[in-house]
Amino acid sequence: MAQIDDLVLFTQVIEHGSFSKVAEINKITKSVVSKRISKLENELGVQLIYRTTRKLTLTEPGSVLFHRAKEIKQVAQSAFDAVTGYSEALSGNIRVSVPTISGELLLAEALSDFCQSHPGLTVEMSMDNHFVDLVADNFDLVIRTGYLEDSSLIARHIFNSRWMICTSPKYIEQFGEPTTPKGLLHHNCLGYTQQSTGPFDWLFIRNSNETYTLKLSGNFASDNAAALKKAALKGNGIAYLPTCLIYDELQRGDLVEVLPKHSGKVVGIYAVYPYTKKPSKRIQALIEHIRERYMGIKERF
Repeated sequence: MAQIDDLVLFTQVIEHGSFSKVAEINKITKSVVSKRISKLENELGVQLIYRTTRKLTLTEPGSVLFHRAKEIKQVAQSAFDAVTGYSEALSGNIRVSVPTISGELLLAEALSDFCQSHPGLTVEMSMDNHFVDLVADNFDLVIRTGYLEDSSLIARHIFNSRWMICTSPKYIEQFGEPTTPKGLLHHNCLGYTQQSTGPFDWLFIRNSNETYTLKLSGNFASDNAAALKKAALKGNGIAYLPTCLIYDELQRGDLVEVLPKHSGKVVGIYAVYPYTKKPSKRIQALIEHIRERYMGIKERF
C-alpha cells in the first residue's frame, strides 16, 4: 500500500512542477524524489506523471490521485496544527462568543476547565445567539451554528447538531399525533425565528437522503429555543428543537419525539476566527478542547 509520505511528496512535485525544487525543500536528492514517485506508480500500477525535459504533466489517474492526496495533506496538517499548542505553556486572554444553548449546556464548563488546565491563560465568554463582529467587538473566537457567509473569516467545523420534532404526551392525548409531515398542517406548530428560512418553514427528509421544506403555522414563535421548549412542555404545540436542549426531557418522558423518520434538520457547529495564515496556538488548543467536549457527549447532540 502506498505510504502517505509518498503521496504528500507527489502533491509537492505537482504543486511546484519540479523534482529539483521538491528535493531542495525536503533536503533530499532529486534521484530520491524520482525513485519515490516511480515506486508510488509501481505500487498503484498506473503512470501518474508524463515527464519531459521541460515540464511535468499529470495523467488522468494522476489527476485523480493529486486532488485526493491534497485532501489527505490538508487533513494531516490540520491535525498537526490542532495539537502544536499543547507542547508549550499557553498564556494571555481569549475573548469568546458562544450561542446561549451551547454555552449553558456545555461550553461554560468546557472553557472553565480549559483555564484550569492552563494557569497562565484567561477566557472571557459572552453568550449571544446573533453573529457578532469579531474585529469590531474584539473577539478572538466565535462558536456558531449554520452557514458562514463572510469570506474574511475562517470557519472550522466542530460538530453536527441533530434536531428533533417533539411535543408533550399531554398535547398528543388532546390533539393526536401526526403520522406524516403534512399531518402537521393540522397542528399548532411552534416557530423558531432564528431560522434563515423562516420560523415555520420546517425541514424534512424523504427517500433516505432527499430534503425538502414544508411551510407550517402556529400561534407562537420565538428567537429563543428554550422558550419553545417550555411551550411544548406545557402542551401548547409541537416544536422542532436541538436534541441537546431536550435530551433530558426525552429521557424522562416529559417530551416525546414526533415523526422521527422524517426529521432532517442537522445544523453544523463551527469555530470561527479572523482570516490569518494560521491561528495562534492558544486558539488552536481551545478549538480542539471544545471539539473533544462535543465528541464526549455526542449522544446528546
